[in-house]
Amino acid sequence: MKRARILVSSLTLSAAAFVGILSSEGYTETAVIPTKNDRPTVGFGSTFKEDGAPVKMGDRITPVRAIQRAAAHLSREEQSFRASIPGVALHSAEYDVYVDWIYQYGTGAWSTSSMRRELLAGRYPQACSALLLYKKSGGYDCSIPGNRICPGVWTRQLERHRKCMEVQ
Repeated sequence: MKRARILVSSLTLSAAAFVGILSSEGYTETAVIPTKNDRPTVGFGSTFKEDGAPVKMGDRITPVRAIQRAAAHLSREEQSFRASIPGVALHSAEYDVYVDWIYQYGTGAWSTSSMRRELLAGRYPQACSALLLYKKSGGYDCSIPGNRICPGVWTRQLERHRKCMEVQ
């Protein structure tokens, strides 16, 4: 028996999803450019510091500070996410998938996404399928078989889509 969806105002990111995000992002002590034409990231994919300044090449962070920064970032993103889809109910797994997506792409991209539009219209499977539209990084199509520029971008989308569809 499937569980009922819960209003997003009552959901939070699961601990398993938080660990999954950190694992997917990977840790870097010193700022790097993760894929061609991307912005510098440090820690677990952080592109901004706590004060809102962008990460610059050469910036450094400890593992503990990186976890704290990621948790604070996710907390802010979750507030924006919940506010962007008032009255929408999701399964916890769907919530985790979309917050993970937002951590990678940002709330600006979320606000204009087809996923958000589909959720607001109550079209849950279509929202899951819309995840697969986000397959580019630095102008390159990461879904091209054999790509060596950004294969993780596409495999991450496929995994998100799989998890999302499992609860439909």
